[in-house]
Amino acid sequence: MQPVDAERRLQAWLAETTGRTDIALGPVLAGGNSNVTRLIETAEGRLVLRHPPVEVISDRAAAGIEREYRVISALAGLAPVPNAIAWCGDPEIIGQPFAVTEWVEGVALTEHIPAGWPDTDETVGQLGLAMAEGLARVHAADWHAVLPADFARPDGFVTRQIERWLKVRASDRVRDLPLLEEIGAWLLANQPASTRTSVIHCDFHLDNCLVAPDRPELRVILDWEMATLGDPLVDLGLCLFFWQRDPAAELGFSFVQGLSNRPGVLPARALAEHWSAQTGFSHEHIDYFIVFAAWRLAAIVEGAWVLQTRGKVDTPYSRGLERDVPALLHEAAAILEKGKVR
Repeated sequence: MQPVDAERRLQAWLAETTGRTDIALGPVLAGGNSNVTRLIETAEGRLVLRHPPVEVISDRAAAGIEREYRVISALAGLAPVPNAIAWCGDPEIIGQPFAVTEWVEGVALTEHIPAGWPDTDETVGQLGLAMAEGLARVHAADWHAVLPADFARPDGFVTRQIERWLKVRASDRVRDLPLLEEIGAWLLANQPASTRTSVIHCDFHLDNCLVAPDRPELRVILDWEMATLGDPLVDLGLCLFFWQRDPAAELGFSFVQGLSNRPGVLPARALAEHWSAQTGFSHEHIDYFIVFAAWRLAAIVEGAWVLQTRGKVDTPYSRGLERDVPALLHEAAAILEKGKVR
């Protein structure tokens, strides 16, 4: 399908479905590794188009976008998510199923506090507390009331993930990663009993949030394509793993929440306590989930290094995994050795 034809089909579909007028496709927006995010201009205001990469045509590729749309629709009014506008499962419109959501004015942060903000530990701490509060709203939502019974399995997520990624990495490997196997075995042997099931984002950190342009206020949480049901400490664990790391150490994905890597900011434990105060849920086993988060991330992204090694991809991201994956595993091992969260 030619791009011009696709844009015309999209304009007609959006006009009929939403009543919008003067519709025009804008630029592709930065952020996100797995799906395309593109601005839509209309006379009634901006929208955002989300779809799988153009070269990918499969039911699985579209499933993440549909899942994302279902989750943000369910969480509307309960948690900080973009407003869901429309879903189209017909690939004849633009060549892919797609979702349309509201445009939210905000900025995504990684390593630097925006110009004009106070460059202080207090500012970073406010961001951390805002993240904890936004995540708490997600986890406090009654998923029984807002999602269909067949959305996802409500139990066993952590066990399934450990077993899955141990199996995948054993069968599809290009280098020895003994810590992957050792930590995976430890995780299976030491998994705490889960006491709560919530909607979980599965990739929650500051980079997947939009904050107000002029202050440390959380606007929305983005990128819900991996959302499922599970122990809410899965999300909190990943967020806290990336919080206040040692900038002198060799870090995997050092840019993620990199602005928190300064000694005077609120410690990860304080964010966990704030999350518990907001939800009423215990974070007793958060250390386990921080290790799980680092290990799971390493196990997943090692797949891109496999593709890089075999010549199937070649990007700065995939090339960086040569060191990022081992670094993540060494960080997880160091946390285990200390026996507690940073």
